[in-house]
Amino acid sequence: MLPENQRNKTNRMLFAMLLAMCAPWLFPEASWAGGVVTDDKIDLTGHWVGIASLLLFVGAYALVMAEEVTHLRKSKPVILAAGVIWIFIAVAYKEAGSPAVAEVAIRHNILEFAELCLFLLVAMTYINALEERRVFEALRSWLVRSGFSYTRLFWLTGVLAFFISPVADNLTTALLMCAVVLAVGRSEPVFVSLSCISTVVAANAGGAFSPFGDITTLMVWQKGIVEFWTFFLLFIPSVVNWLVPAAIMSFYVPKGKPAASREVITMKPGAKRMILLFLLTIVTAVSFHNFLHLPPMAGMMTGLGYLMVFGYHLKKSSHKNAHASTRSEDDACPEDPFDIFRSISRAEWDTLMFFYGVILCVGGLGVIGYLGNVSQILYEGWGHTPANVMVGLLSAVVDNIPVMFAVLSMEPGMSLGQWLLVTLTAGVGGSLLSIGSAAGVALMGQARGVYTFGSHLKWTPVIALGYAASIWVHFLINSETFGVFGARMP
Repeated sequence: MLPENQRNKTNRMLFAMLLAMCAPWLFPEASWAGGVVTDDKIDLTGHWVGIASLLLFVGAYALVMAEEVTHLRKSKPVILAAGVIWIFIAVAYKEAGSPAVAEVAIRHNILEFAELCLFLLVAMTYINALEERRVFEALRSWLVRSGFSYTRLFWLTGVLAFFISPVADNLTTALLMCAVVLAVGRSEPVFVSLSCISTVVAANAGGAFSPFGDITTLMVWQKGIVEFWTFFLLFIPSVVNWLVPAAIMSFYVPKGKPAASREVITMKPGAKRMILLFLLTIVTAVSFHNFLHLPPMAGMMTGLGYLMVFGYHLKKSSHKNAHASTRSEDDACPEDPFDIFRSISRAEWDTLMFFYGVILCVGGLGVIGYLGNVSQILYEGWGHTPANVMVGLLSAVVDNIPVMFAVLSMEPGMSLGQWLLVTLTAGVGGSLLSIGSAAGVALMGQARGVYTFGSHLKWTPVIALGYAASIWVHFLINSETFGVFGARMP
């Protein structure tokens, strides 16, 4: 329990935050007043534009959170909300005689999205290409026919999820490991449930220490706040975040060994070279950023060029082999040749468009003035550490992407250690609830009826213990970074 004075301080802070958010409704006479023009920036938080925009964003995000019920793709409401919010902002600035301010602001947000979108598009294309070459299927078949015990499979899937997610996204990693768990453990629902929880925690934790592992780390890296290799200071805290709950859950994994499968899946030609090209693409992106001082996105697009040229080679080789072989009518048809644009088309366009809507919505609320108010309450009122811990807790309920983009837009003057802390908490906080990350939501659908919101919630105290332990370890081993301020930090 917190001391009485500390509890009172926390309660006052929570009340202040709630009061700031509800001020337009509590004081309607101020809500409809005109904006205050200062240095070409208009404070619209008390204007009808601000109120309408905030309500619109909240309504759109409510639809995003209800996606499983409404079956309305998450990108649709936020894209519409983004457009309407910027219409409101443009009208307000035009009336104030400063239309160019709104134009400059939205162009800045579009540039933020373009860099993120192109970077992710290349990463998604590589993942789809590796999937088409059956790389992940081959790994799954090897695990299924391995004959490992339930306990060993529990640990092995967790370890693989932790080390695959820094390169692949946590969603792909979790789906792959869940396929393995379901294939070997359908007769043991307890094993499936525990392994799914461990996989979600491991995938989220693994992505927290790599610039490529999560959207939030990618945004922080592309913003230039934390250098590429500095993220790896979070490796041990990330390990602790997964290891603490996994060690406790392992005592409840059923004993015994599932029946081994004889299914053998081999990778298609070119799969290993494609893996090497993906690694070379990552090296290129890092080199563009570190040595040439160019956006990492430009390096990723160059890497897409590697894959395009190699795809052309695979396609020509496939046609040559097809013409060289003699087949009777009873023979199986040759496989479709590799097509790079098919891999591009299979990118998660709903997710990419969702990022567009979120970035422009949150960017619009920043121009209106809400983010400045929240930053003042959280980072100046609460302090950096409580605010950054709260960001992680919010990520368990609200998607961590708008939360992190809001923090980046606020630009609080934090030390390197604090930026690493918020990167860690935003990345792993989603593990506290099954709905807190894309990995958890996807696995609830894949292991329907076995891995559920309730089964995950049962282990939330244990996961929270890992969350707290990872923060403590970060303060312990990275204490020197809390006195370091980067070039972009005030």
